[in-house]
Amino acid sequence: MNWKKLQNGSDIRGIAVEGVEGENVNLTADAAKTLAKAFAKWLKAKNNDDDTITVAVGRDSRVSGPALQKATIEGLTESGCNVQDCGLASTPAMFMVTIDDNKPATAGIMITASHLPFNRNGLKFFTKEGGLEKSDIAELVAIAEKGDFNVATEKGAIEQRDYMTEYSADLVDYIRKGADSKKDYEHPLSGMRIIVDAGNGNGGFFAEKVLKPLGADIEGSQFLEPDGMFPNHIPNPENKETMQSICDAVVNNKAHLGIIFDTDVDRSAIVDSRGDSINRNTLIALISSVILREHPGSTIVTDSVTSDGLAEFITSLGGKHHRFKRGYKNVINESKRLNASGEESWLAIETSGHAALRENHFLDDGAYLVAKLLIEAAKLNEQGKELASLIETLKQPRESKEIRFTIDCEDFASYGQQVLDDLKDTVAQMDDWALVEPNFEGVRVSCANPEEDGWFLLRLSLHDPVLPLNIESNVEDGIVSIESRIMRFISRYDKLKR
Repeated sequence: MNWKKLQNGSDIRGIAVEGVEGENVNLTADAAKTLAKAFAKWLKAKNNDDDTITVAVGRDSRVSGPALQKATIEGLTESGCNVQDCGLASTPAMFMVTIDDNKPATAGIMITASHLPFNRNGLKFFTKEGGLEKSDIAELVAIAEKGDFNVATEKGAIEQRDYMTEYSADLVDYIRKGADSKKDYEHPLSGMRIIVDAGNGNGGFFAEKVLKPLGADIEGSQFLEPDGMFPNHIPNPENKETMQSICDAVVNNKAHLGIIFDTDVDRSAIVDSRGDSINRNTLIALISSVILREHPGSTIVTDSVTSDGLAEFITSLGGKHHRFKRGYKNVINESKRLNASGEESWLAIETSGHAALRENHFLDDGAYLVAKLLIEAAKLNEQGKELASLIETLKQPRESKEIRFTIDCEDFASYGQQVLDDLKDTVAQMDDWALVEPNFEGVRVSCANPEEDGWFLLRLSLHDPVLPLNIESNVEDGIVSIESRIMRFISRYDKLKR
């Protein structure tokens, strides 16, 4: 068993069922049980060998979920831990249960592989301090590999807990208090048709347990039933076909708003009444406009591929835009670091839709993000306005494109870094291209030529042998010019394949 191969940054990820050619199962029920035992040993060491540890366990809708959840619970109880079996749940909920006012768990485990294909699955781990870091996962993997576990004199107890109902009730209360409707306090979304697309993941609860009690008309909501084969579309707000599906549903049902979640509900996006998607840069701009009104001058931390228009928008609202590295944990940890150093940062958000707010424990929670935006939507609706009015001044690029270059060699990290170093040297000799500094990932270049008027970012993928290239231009055919010049540079490297 190659345990290290199961680590994917700060998560465990693997292939859990057959069905895709060339992908062999490595995240078996036995592996999940062993990892649960490793987590139990790790937890007890962190909690001074406390014998009253309780772990909440939830899962997404994947077909492998029930078997992996059963095995995980067995590993925990055989190690002497009590378990709260939360069944189908969201990833953010498995953190929130650890800080619950009434019956907190010592830790939480979410069995999910986010938006990945049906044959994949994984485990995310939480304590009341937040999600485990990359170094913590490395410890768990090392414990699992060694196989030296605690022997419990008595098995832990299992309790069934419908935590998603408790979690939903908290969201309803949060929206009611935030909207503070003078017309109808209990139903601030009354008169609004809001549809949810859960993509057959775990986000369907939001329609029935959050929107409906607030008075929203949810007719037209789609794919709410959990189905681990994801028969309708990938539950991923970054996927074009997925976003087109929810955009069409909003228009066809004459809805005020559309909401879409990824599989485990730690990411989200919305659609306005015209059927225009609000995700990536537009979603960051929208939530930034709210945050900067509440916390003037705050630093907004994003990943590296955000646009120049977004930076201008944040600055125009009196905020500071701080581009950092890709990876939601990187963005969140950078925002935490800034706060610890005395620089106020109330929002950390990736273009993928991972959004973590300081007011919500820096938890990347797609449902909480939507809840905060629904408060704004309710207030604006009473004024005859829509959410999109908050980002009317956001400048959108004329064109945008992403190209991914595969690095065809074993030491891909060193090869990729050499390409980036050479690109820096090449750009430094140009008059109309300039390196953007400060820059924390890859090489970002501003293209001042009037026929290009844009920027590009070439970076090395966090985990894969890939150099992603993102290009944006404010003029027609500007990308054609930028791309052709980049390709002349790329042609020097025989290990790069497009």
